[in-house]
Amino acid sequence: MIQIVIIGSGNVAQHLIMAFAKSKEIEIVQVFSRQKETLTHLVNSSKITSNYTDLVEADLYIIAVSDDAIASVSSKLPFKNRLVAHSSGSVPIDSLDNQNRKGVFYPLQTFTKGKTIDFSQIPICLESKKDSDFDLLEKVAQCISKKVFKSDEKQRKALHISAVFVNNFVNEMYRIGNEICDENKVSFEILKPLILETVNKVMTLSPKEAQTGPAKRNDTQTIEAHLDFLSNENHATIYKILTQSIQNNGKEL
Repeated sequence: MIQIVIIGSGNVAQHLIMAFAKSKEIEIVQVFSRQKETLTHLVNSSKITSNYTDLVEADLYIIAVSDDAIASVSSKLPFKNRLVAHSSGSVPIDSLDNQNRKGVFYPLQTFTKGKTIDFSQIPICLESKKDSDFDLLEKVAQCISKKVFKSDEKQRKALHISAVFVNNFVNEMYRIGNEICDENKVSFEILKPLILETVNKVMTLSPKEAQTGPAKRNDTQTIEAHLDFLSNENHATIYKILTQSIQNNGKEL
């Protein structure tokens, strides 16, 4: 059985704990959290520590904290030559302290506390300095996911940036759409079938092939009417930028 220590208590850490708990090949021997109460619903309190000096020996230590804290946390680990991996998509592997062997264990998904997710469908991107360490990371990843990939720093950063566009920015578009609906006393629920169809289309078509709408058709009258309707300057600015971006990628004949 592979023994793992999770360092962190946020969204990613909690989802990793839940995923590993379902595997018969993985044992979470300890979790580090400054506030034990945040994890007692997932882990026996006897396995939670808030002191780095109390960290037990394990095959793998996964640092699942904010990007800015990864380097600092790795430098506080009170041991040497053990395999330590962070779970970030944008932080270089060399941000980890040199006293230990380095790895990356990056689950590419959006995580929300309390939202159940099927980890078997989550892509996990791996990187390591040594082949033997990669083999262990791969074995761990395959215990919880069917989609495991080797990726270098540049590839991982490209994926992370792409994820910001297709997830965070798209969700901001939903928020704006919801705001416009609220301002005009119409239910956002009416848009949900359209949202689902848009997502379903890119499962079988390229995003470029799936694109429709006034910008793609170069329907200038509709575009101007929309801009006249928008009273929020930020909404109008975003509308103009995205319209131009679509038009730069070809016009519908």
